[in-house]
Amino acid sequence: MEEKIVIHGGKPLVGTVTVSGGKNPAVAVIPATLLADDVCVIENLPDINDVHVLCEMMEYLGAKVKFENNTLWVDPRPLHTWRAPTELVRKMRASNYLMGVLLGRFGKAEVAIPGGCDIGARPMDQHIKGLNALGVEIELKQGIYRCRVDKLRGAEIYLDMPSVGATVNIMLAAARAEGTTIISNAAREPHVVDLANFLSAMGARVKGAGTDVIRVQGRPTLRGARYSILPDQIETGTWMCIAAATQGDITIQNCVPFHMESVSAKLTEMGMEVEEGDDFLRVRGTGRPRPVHIKTQPYPGFPTDLQQPFTVLLSTCTGTSTVLETIYEARYGHVDHLRRMGANIRVEDRVAIITGVPELWGVPVAATDLRAGAAMIVAGLMADGTTTISNVKYIDRGYEHIVDKLLELGADIQRVYE
Repeated sequence: MEEKIVIHGGKPLVGTVTVSGGKNPAVAVIPATLLADDVCVIENLPDINDVHVLCEMMEYLGAKVKFENNTLWVDPRPLHTWRAPTELVRKMRASNYLMGVLLGRFGKAEVAIPGGCDIGARPMDQHIKGLNALGVEIELKQGIYRCRVDKLRGAEIYLDMPSVGATVNIMLAAARAEGTTIISNAAREPHVVDLANFLSAMGARVKGAGTDVIRVQGRPTLRGARYSILPDQIETGTWMCIAAATQGDITIQNCVPFHMESVSAKLTEMGMEVEEGDDFLRVRGTGRPRPVHIKTQPYPGFPTDLQQPFTVLLSTCTGTSTVLETIYEARYGHVDHLRRMGANIRVEDRVAIITGVPELWGVPVAATDLRAGAAMIVAGLMADGTTTISNVKYIDRGYEHIVDKLLELGADIQRVYE
């Protein structure tokens, strides 16, 4: 028996939806709790598979963990091993953050090559470069990174590209390093800022997060802290896409409109209506989208995590659009499924050329990764007829109660076992 999502599409979605806490901030902040010398409480966490896997990892390492009602309590004091559980590490990419955390706690870390969605090469070279600069010796042996350091010492580090993962891992290790670490060409994403704020709440001094130069003044000990993470930027963008794709009218609550400026600009360019408030967005579909050109870029550019859902939206545009994926070269796994639904999309290297068609039709499809799963949901909601989505485990990695939220907006959708 396999769990699937079945959608009877073609209905405009109307109403109000509340964005959950952010997946990307969660998978950075949760490991950071292990750097503290007392209990940490993290609020507004999404109830998603990635959070549960991280909780399992921390319990394996010795921490006491309780997660309920979107709040996580972590007591890191019983932590007793620097060897991360390989089977769990290979379930998600963000498990590599345990490297920086365990080095901060023990001066040692053994973490397998991380898993996660297959969307192209996600090398660890910038992580290793940054940790080496802090004094860490790293050896890759039998698929496991074995890391050792006598004492973490602050350093000046220039990243060859603004890697979110490398920026986060260096910040985590630097928070317990002696002296100041300066990260140049750092990632600027909102979840990097969220991690900086949490580390500051624990007693580290972090300046410049949100710019391309971050300074971290480490501390030999960090206190426990209570913290509420940001709303999910990518979930917000997914709802914006769904409103436009279904010719709906959706008010999106508990979001940060400032984080969505690149997405709002593209939707407006497509002819959709976008209204911004202090903590809400309202998006209204106004017909078939006009063709546009999208280029994914690090924040504040158009996010790669929204490329796949927006490719679906553009499949019914009134002309020819292009999407240039600059971050992950294998992030077009959803295109073959869209073609089966009637989309006219040609992929040449990193560019998708999308010639709009009047409509999509429902067929059986599969989620090939997390954001491709979101794309299949958008396609199913747009399509004429019935769409059945398999591999929903990918969707559950990053979207909390998405079927329930869609039902409240009027979607004809259900989970089934076949």
